[in-house]
Amino acid sequence: MGYRPPYRDPDSIYHDGPHPAALPEAAFLAECEVSSGKGSGPGGQHRNKVQTGIRVVHLPTGVEARGTERREQQVNRSRAIFRLRLKLARTVRTQVGRDNHRPSELWESRRQGRKLPVNPKHADYPALLAEALDVVYARKFDVAGAAGVLGLTMSQLTRLIRQEPAAIAQVNRGRERVGLPRLRS
Repeated sequence: MGYRPPYRDPDSIYHDGPHPAALPEAAFLAECEVSSGKGSGPGGQHRNKVQTGIRVVHLPTGVEARGTERREQQVNRSRAIFRLRLKLARTVRTQVGRDNHRPSELWESRRQGRKLPVNPKHADYPALLAEALDVVYARKFDVAGAAGVLGLTMSQLTRLIRQEPAAIAQVNRGRERVGLPRLRS
């Protein structure tokens, strides 16, 4: 069997270099613009009159996220950064090998045999999701093949993606577009 190039999804944003969701915080924030503003809605006078809402924009891609639900600016900042990393994991792809991808150090450190236990609220989750989606997209939504490349079972890879409802919906749309059946959500 000859070389087959990785699939490039027409609906994805492609970014060179390491995936932005996997960058260390200092390097990640160097690529972002962070601004504060007033929140709106319930929360009382403090929330509506003090600039505790945070907006974070990843400048190279234009993807943004907000954190406004708390009264404390620092809590909103950390939530906005996590949401941005998660959104980047879903929307931005980095070019990886279709068949010869070598899992990252983070991936290998978290993998236990053919399983990858991770809580979707853990700080590592966006980076792991981004790597999984990069390989799934490169393999033209062949989740079983991607699981093999990543050293997991298909059910473990599906479980990782399914923990983020927008990600599993996105993969299912891609699978339908290329003529594959949907994964269970």
